Amino acid sequence: MTQIIQSLEDVSAHYDAVLCDLWGCLHNGVEAFPDAVKALQSYRAQGGTVVLLTNAPRPEMFVAEQLDAMGVPRDAWDLIVTSGDAAQDAMLAGAVGRKVWHLGPDKDEGFFTAIPQAWAGQEGVERVSFEEAEGIICTGPFDEVNEVPEDYRPKLLAAKTRGMPLLCANPDIVVDKGETRIYCAGAIAALYEEMGGVSLYFGKPHPPIYDMARRKLAAHGLAEGVTLLAIGDGINTDVAGAAGEGMDVLFVTGGLGHDQFGPDVQNPDTALLEPWLAMRQQNPRYSVGKLR
Repeated sequence: MTQIIQSLEDVSAHYDAVLCDLWGCLHNGVEAFPDAVKALQSYRAQGGTVVLLTNAPRPEMFVAEQLDAMGVPRDAWDLIVTSGDAAQDAMLAGAVGRKVWHLGPDKDEGFFTAIPQAWAGQEGVERVSFEEAEGIICTGPFDEVNEVPEDYRPKLLAAKTRGMPLLCANPDIVVDKGETRIYCAGAIAALYEEMGGVSLYFGKPHPPIYDMARRKLAAHGLAEGVTLLAIGDGINTDVAGAAGEGMDVLFVTGGLGHDQFGPDVQNPDTALLEPWLAMRQQNPRYSVGKLR
């Protein structure tokens, strides 16, 4: 049975570092949540390390810029690890070929242009037309506000026929941007798999992003054996991924599932929460209405 707590401070003393999701926990894609910012600042002030672990399909520098624009102070976090970082490594290693077609919005241009120093001078990847491509790099729909995955069925059918693998840079299915729910790359990748295509994933809940987070923590001075707490609102990404890595999880019920656990978003109803978790075969150690 999950333990419902009132704030991160209730349990934070047991953990050397937290791996905190962004969308739905720290911000809603439009503005930051002040209470969540304060909770992370307080945790760091007490000696904890904050890793922002996000399925954003862009390298960390662009996520940092987005947080700056939202007014999230730099003293609320130590490190950023993105699905874009992990997927970019896979792309540059040639996971879907050296000639790729980009399915995604212009805002994800940095995925191709901000090459990590570790890959400098090595064989690159060329973006080409769909007709010339060996594989697909999917960072989301071209128009995330107005398009749905089914809009891409004809293109995906052609890709499957040609045996093109799809690298998904963001395994999330949907996120809430303000009051609008939008589809992510994960929804397109899932459709491609349903059609018989091959989709490759590197963000939550898949191991590569957690491996990258551990390596960055080690470089930051936290050796093996540190106690980690994952924080997130995605039951199939944040919670399932952390559980698969053997980490304790703080499930934020007031994110994607905010309308499932009673009228008071800050105080989830146990009678609704427990069967909902059981149906999804997940049992996060802690749950909280909103990160605070």
